[in-house]
Amino acid sequence: MSIKRALVSVSDKTGIVDFCRELSQLGVEIISTGGTKNLLAKEGVPVIGISDVTGFPEILDGRVKTLHPAVHSGLLAVRDSEEHQAQMKELGLDYIDLVVVNLYPFQETIAKPDVTYEDAIENIDIGGPTMLRSAAKNHAFVSVVVDAADYGTVLDEVRAGGDTTLETRKRLAAKVFRHTAAYDALISDYLSKVNGDPLPERYTVTYEKIQDLRYGENPHQKAAFYRKPLAAADTLTGAEQLHGKELSYNNINDANAALQIVKEFEEPAVVAVKHMNPCGVGVGASVLEAYQKAYEADPVSIFGGIVAANRIIDADTAMLLKEIFLEIILAPGFTDEALEILTKKKNIRLLKLGGLELGASRSSQFVVTSIDGGMIVQESDVHSLKESDLTVVTDRKPTDAELKQLLFGWKVVKHVKSNAIVLAKDDMTVGVGAGQMNRVGAAKIAIEQAGDKVKGSVLASDAFFPMGDTVEAAAKAGVTAIIQPGGSVKDEESIKVANEYGIAMVFTGVRHFKH
Repeated sequence: MSIKRALVSVSDKTGIVDFCRELSQLGVEIISTGGTKNLLAKEGVPVIGISDVTGFPEILDGRVKTLHPAVHSGLLAVRDSEEHQAQMKELGLDYIDLVVVNLYPFQETIAKPDVTYEDAIENIDIGGPTMLRSAAKNHAFVSVVVDAADYGTVLDEVRAGGDTTLETRKRLAAKVFRHTAAYDALISDYLSKVNGDPLPERYTVTYEKIQDLRYGENPHQKAAFYRKPLAAADTLTGAEQLHGKELSYNNINDANAALQIVKEFEEPAVVAVKHMNPCGVGVGASVLEAYQKAYEADPVSIFGGIVAANRIIDADTAMLLKEIFLEIILAPGFTDEALEILTKKKNIRLLKLGGLELGASRSSQFVVTSIDGGMIVQESDVHSLKESDLTVVTDRKPTDAELKQLLFGWKVVKHVKSNAIVLAKDDMTVGVGAGQMNRVGAAKIAIEQAGDKVKGSVLASDAFFPMGDTVEAAAKAGVTAIIQPGGSVKDEESIKVANEYGIAMVFTGVRHFKH
């Protein structure tokens, strides 16, 4: 067998003229439609219009042109079936050996901020996916190309033997079905959102590979990094890497955790993360002051960690950052002087992020978590707490200074693995207890880490206290105020202990479990 006829219809015309010109020189007849046909003809590539094949004009503004038996019989006929051969001959139909199609730019269309519903619907391709699926189903005989990156492989094999290999056709067919599945997933997701049904009876997601990773969480695990189509610019998948070696699986997880925390703050903030938990968080009048506080929060754990800032890194901050080993620094940007300082460190990774949505302006997204045999989906936790949301439940009200630290601690504790306790003082974390099986255990870890800094600090808990022991441990250590959700059947026990020690305690009515 050999490739004698090709049907070409592409929206992305990158490389298509040179590809078709060489096919034509190799003796392949080119059939084409609409704009693709006009471009090939203009560039001097011999081309036959689809209407000359079907005997039927392109109609309805081009909506119907390839949906015709003369096209799909040529794609779907089983070449070694005598019955199929007889029918094709009887009806005067010819085979189509190669299909080169890419689809209407639906993703690019809905990415436009001012896109209308009508424009989105108009950019749903019908004939293209149908041709692709027909050709891919019949890949035993038909070659199908949906990606310009495969033009070279097809040409090489046609030059060498007149046809592609079966192995190549199988690979290209699989690529087609991945492509059309992703295309349909985008359409169904768009329509579900338009109809106000973000969690439908079938939840189909699609992602685009950014890169293969050396390994996963551990060296014996395979891994790759994928991007969700239309992901926001201020996500890790939209970051521009300015320096350093490739990201690892663990780097990506930690960097994402750091990014989510630093977005909580509208004022200059810096976050240091180790193993997806914050080891130091600080806010200040400048990024330099914020970093100094984040570092002082835990100068031991920050070593080998990830640092994220919500302001541009300047030279003074860079001078401090370069003094310790860090895996990654994420920021909205770096001054030229800062880049010159930091790029002298060979292994540090520098990531520049798009415009960050900060504080209450953050928009919620749906987060997918895989489990064995399925997945669970939920909205991201972007709940923002205001002072007016708080209920004082103790005899003593928090002072203005305590209230500021309580709200700071609350923003951090929601990003710490449950059970979580955060101690805060002077616009910085001084102790973090993460991922413990009981809350008093988390409190003891945070208190021990804080050392002398615990005196005069405030405590934030991601969930309610099931009994008064955590409050008592905090009070004996020198904590002066507590913020927690409330809602336990033993709230009164915790309130009583707080009153006995003169601690101010406020309830939020909202919990922040993070598993």
